[in-house]
Amino acid sequence: AELHKEVCRFANALKECGVGKGDRVIIYMPMVPEAVIAMQACARIGAIHSVVFGGFSAEALQDRIEDAGAQMLITADGATRGGKIIELKAAADKALSNSSVKIEKCIVLKRTGHDVPVVEGRDIWWSDAVANVSDKCEPVWVESEHPLFLLYTSGSTGKPKGLQTSSGGYLLGAIMSVKLSF
Repeated sequence: AELHKEVCRFANALKECGVGKGDRVIIYMPMVPEAVIAMQACARIGAIHSVVFGGFSAEALQDRIEDAGAQMLITADGATRGGKIIELKAAADKALSNSSVKIEKCIVLKRTGHDVPVVEGRDIWWSDAVANVSDKCEPVWVESEHPLFLLYTSGSTGKPKGLQTSSGGYLLGAIMSVKLSF
């Protein structure tokens, strides 16, 4: 029940930032529960999410932002790997400053707590975004062919290619996998 409330809070935070049905949201985060919350919140309001591996460079992030035509980016101040801080916010800032796509809002999760620059008017701390919103959010109904998420190849053999998965197709695939496997 608490996870559902967190998803609804974040869905309402996205709506407060102007994200709605059909908008594209890039999620560039470490492996944290908030990444899943962000994905589920996007699905709840009919927004299309695309997860970009937190180990990818600013240039790789920029390519995916531009190809998706994203309206929003969700990231973290950083991540830790092998005792070192991976500078996610710095990579996000570089990608956004060089991108031909204008991202109006960027929600930033405070994960490592180290100092990162904040772009006034664009960057919003996750904790601030969810502070004053309801934990109730009715789901936006979408057609079965409505895009649920975009998943990009690594781009190791050239320009990354995006695969679009529909809401109905994903649900049917999940159901069939469980039915046939178990």
